[in-house]
Amino acid sequence: MSRIKNLFLGLAFAGLLPLAALAGPVDINTADAETLSAELKGVGLSKAKAIVEYREANGPFDSATDLAEVKGIGARTVEINKDNILVKPESKKPH
Repeated sequence: MSRIKNLFLGLAFAGLLPLAALAGPVDINTADAETLSAELKGVGLSKAKAIVEYREANGPFDSATDLAEVKGIGARTVEINKDNILVKPESKKPH
């Protein structure tokens, strides 16, 4: 019985590995609303859509702190997520 249990647990864990690979820093200049809402704490789909709309209207973000310019996203939300927000150099505004 324990072999079957171990096999089941192993398969269950292996099934979660692809999900773990998706978690992690999210580029706020390229992620869609669904990804932003899934990856950022305190950001639901409504706020995530506001991020995408702001980005489309104003261009890419230069830094994570620029997220606070989006209505509904405060400095506290940025602070909570700072380790999970990514702004790749190639996705920033050209200077």
